[in-house]
This record gives sequence, C-alpha cells and structure tokens, in this order.
Amino acid sequence: MVGSRAYRLYHRRSDRRGSLPKGGARRHATTAPKRSRLPVRTPAAHALQELAALSHALFDASDEGEILRLAMDHLVAAGPYSAEAGYLKVGHDLVPSPGNGPTHAVAVARRVRELAGQDGKVIVAGMPWGRALGLRGPAGLHGYLVVTAVSRPTRAERSLLAMLVRHTAAALSVAVARRGRHEDALELHRLREERTVLQRQLITVAAELGYERAVHALMADVAASGGGEEAVTRALHGLTGLPALVEDRFGRLRSWTGPGCPVPYPEPDPVRREDMLHAVARQTGPVRIGDRVVTLIRPHGEILGVLALVDVRDEADERTVLALGHAATALALELTHLRSLAEVELRLRRELADDLLTGTDGPSAYARSAAVGHDLHGSHYIVVVQWSNRTTDDSFAQSVGRVAAAVGMRSLLTRRSDHVVLIAGDRPHAHALYEALARENGTRSGTIGVSASCDAVDDIPHHYREAQRALDVRRHSRERFGTSFFDELGLYRILGPGSGRRELERFVQEWLGQLIDYDSRHHATMVETLSRYFDCGGNYDETADSLAIHRSTLRYRLQRIRDISGHDLANVEDRLNLQVATRVWKIVLGGLD
Repeated sequence: MVGSRAYRLYHRRSDRRGSLPKGGARRHATTAPKRSRLPVRTPAAHALQELAALSHALFDASDEGEILRLAMDHLVAAGPYSAEAGYLKVGHDLVPSPGNGPTHAVAVARRVRELAGQDGKVIVAGMPWGRALGLRGPAGLHGYLVVTAVSRPTRAERSLLAMLVRHTAAALSVAVARRGRHEDALELHRLREERTVLQRQLITVAAELGYERAVHALMADVAASGGGEEAVTRALHGLTGLPALVEDRFGRLRSWTGPGCPVPYPEPDPVRREDMLHAVARQTGPVRIGDRVVTLIRPHGEILGVLALVDVRDEADERTVLALGHAATALALELTHLRSLAEVELRLRRELADDLLTGTDGPSAYARSAAVGHDLHGSHYIVVVQWSNRTTDDSFAQSVGRVAAAVGMRSLLTRRSDHVVLIAGDRPHAHALYEALARENGTRSGTIGVSASCDAVDDIPHHYREAQRALDVRRHSRERFGTSFFDELGLYRILGPGSGRRELERFVQEWLGQLIDYDSRHHATMVETLSRYFDCGGNYDETADSLAIHRSTLRYRLQRIRDISGHDLANVEDRLNLQVATRVWKIVLGGLD
C-alpha cells in the first residue's frame, strides 16, 4: 500500500522527465503535445534491448512515482502504444499521475475504479484499442497503467506490453518494500527516543514525589504479600525498565522478569562463581560485572543468592541502584523466611531418616513421611556417601541432597560422623550420582555404597548395614572410588560382621538358585556334582569316580551347569563364589539332607 510519503514524492517528481540510456522513446499522446500517437515499429531484438534497459531503470528508480513515470514515458519500447494515464494506489484510493492528459480524465478514472483491481477495456475517443492494466505485486494492487493504440496490437506486441507491465509492477513492489523498511527504521528510532523521554519523565516524577519513599513502600508491600522472588523481580523490572533476575548462591536461575532470558540458562562454573561472590562481597553496595549490576542477598552475613539487573547500555543511575538495594532488602527477608521453613522441613526429614535407620514402627513412619512429602511405600534403597576432601557437615549433606534431586532421586537424607545417608525411593543409577557429585566437589575421590532392595520399613536398619558393607568393600578394594552395590558384592556379602543365616541363604540363592531349581524340577544332581567337583580340586577323574559316572558324563554336566547358572567356572571370581556357595549349601544349610 502506498503511503502519504510516496504520494508526495510522486507529485514532487511528476514534472521530471528522464530517458533510457539508449534510444528510450518518449510517450506518444493525441491530446498532449509531449506525446506522439505515431506508432514506432522496431524489430523484436531492438524492442527487447530497450525493455531490458527500461527494466534496469525501473529497478534503479528511487520511488513509486518515478517508476510509473518511466513506464509511461517509455511505453513505446513495447510497441505502438500510448500511455493514456497512470494511477498509484494511495491508501484506499487511486491517485492519477500528474502527467495524465486532461482529455477523458474523468471517464478513464471512473472506469479504472470500476475495474476494482482487475484488467479491462478502456474506451478513449479516437483510439480503437485501449486497456487498463493492473500493476500488481505480492502485497496486492500498486496502481494502473492505461494504454491505448491506433490499431489492435499483434500477439508479440501484447507479449512485450505484458512484460513491461510485470517489470513495472515488480519494481513498484521493491520500492514499496524498500520504503517500508526505511519507514520502519524511522519509526523504531522515534519509538526509542519516545521511550527514553518517557523513562526520564517517569524518573523525574518519581523523584518529585519522593522516589526513595515510593520504592521502599513498594518493596515492603511485595515482601508482605509473600509473592517470593518473582514478585520482587517483577517490581524491580517495573521500576527500572531493566530485566531483573535472581540466582541462588550457586548460580542457578530462580526468577527472571523482562526480555532476553537465555534458554537454556548457562550452567554455572563453581570456581568462577565463588570468585565473583567474593569480589562483590568486598564492595559496598551493588557492583557492575559485565552487563549486569549485581548485589548480594546476605542477611546476617550468609550469602543466600544474587539479585541483578541486566544493563547492556549502561543506563543504570543512582535511582536504579537505590531500587536495587531496596529490592535486595525485601528479598533477603523473603529468602530468610523460606530458609527457616526449609530448615524446619529438613530437620523433620532428618529426624525421620534417623529413626528409620535405627528402627521405628511402620504406621508412625508412614504418617511422618507423608507429612514431609515423601512416599515411604514401595521398595527403597539405602545409599551412603563419603568424600575424602569434604567434612561431613551440613554443607556437604545439603550438597549431596541437592545433587541427588538433580539426578532424579526421591530421598530422605541425614548424616553420620563420616558419611551422608540417603533413603532413596528408586535404585540409583550405577554412575549418575557419583559423576554428579564428582563435578560438584571438584574431585573424584568419593565412594558410594548402595544396599539391596528394601521392601519393608522394619528392614531399613539391616539394609543400612548392607550399604555400609558395600562402602567398606569399595574403600578397601583396588579401585577405591566409585559406586558399589551390595547385591553385586558376591562373597564379600557374607564375610563381614553381622552376617546371619538369612544373608547366607541369599548368597546361596544368588549363586546356586537356578541349579537348585533345576535339580528340583528334573530330579537331577547338578549342585551335588558341582560341590563334588570343587571337593576334588577340579580333577575330572577323581570327580567322575566319586560320582560313579563316566568322565564324558561329568564334562556334559559341567557344561550344563555353566548354561543353567550363567556362571563361568574358568573365571576366578565366579569359581570362588560358587565354591563358597556349595560349601555353605552343604555344611551350613544342610543341602544334602
């Protein structure tokens, strides 16, 4: 759509007349002395050359009025035509070219408007052939070119005319788009200046009314409303016009109000984060770091988080710093309250975890776990964590709890003198918790022990000892650091203190269970064969003689034992565990009875 600026340019340049580089003829007209209605016959090659030159001129023109004038002035390049009139669409109207002849102007204009954007015949006295041709682009109609001829044009001449019309329409589309971009840039610049003026006016008004009192009252209302970090950043953004954000002590985003929030939010670097916190803590008041104005939230000296404004253009002034300071005070009150609630909940969860590890009744445990938001029903695993470079204090315990939650573990947490304990609702991943804690602590010198599955609250103390056993075995093994699961310890499960008959039965079931089941179903003697094989020191002949079977039969049975149990007799660890399991089965559990 052509705007008022195009209209002014169109009329301002209407008296200018240009020409093409080589032989671009002027328009012919019957009523105006500047046009000639004598047709000019040119060979096809010459006509195409002139149209090519005209096309370059059209696309080089600076505005819509000049494009239409060029097309009308050089219409003869397409054939024996005369430019009767030209129109550009301005708003919802068609504005005639100032160069239009006065003859038939009203009738032609009426006819063009009747066509409503379509091409159609136009009757002009003395001209046997006349057409109104729409100049259309992707955005719609740009205008009309009214063309007449003293005789009906040939097919080739009509084709050349259609080509000229398409080039003119395309040039108009380019000019409109170019002008639109320019106008948009001017409007954006105007709006930015207007915004700057309005912001300055707002600051002035706030100063006149007592800016400091207003900010203080606003932040007091925010703190009293209990809206949390989001309410504080929203108020701060409204006061300053700058994006406001809150990060926790470790650099993780908690709230952002305003444009430009990066997605995903950058993962903090623990070392650089600590350096930044110490640098800001040494200063009085907010500190500029890069494109941010930063202040610490630290009631009673403890850093709970960071409040910042994103100030890319360095627009922050004294009032901005004042608002940031009041917001930090309001947020400190809010976070202190949240910290108190979290500490109460943490204490309740730790007390429940402590009671579960030492033994407590089921109904009370289920009720207390529901109160703190943990589902104690279903299977649980006891996880103990120890890190060589960390003292097992509240800070380390909180770090373990935070990392466990980050890797998707639902758990209750408590601590002992040298390790942290998690009562987890799911079996931990073999590596996820260890790797995450290694990144958190900056070292891989940590050990994690995990119990077997616990299905009853009463069994938690026993499974706690299993997790400790897994931790101890790992710490005294060649690879001290990493994660060990109790149900993967093999022989070491029964070598520690406190092992009872139930643990022996579990051990035997793990290593011989499939063979025992096979013997029961098929009335076979696979376990006895394996036990006799170990008693004979793995000697085939002695074993076969003691069982009164042929050597080949023994070989077949041993292969079946491998297939059924899934254990490899050639593997040292498997062989040791199987031998101990057969001894326990035969001697302790009475397997031969």
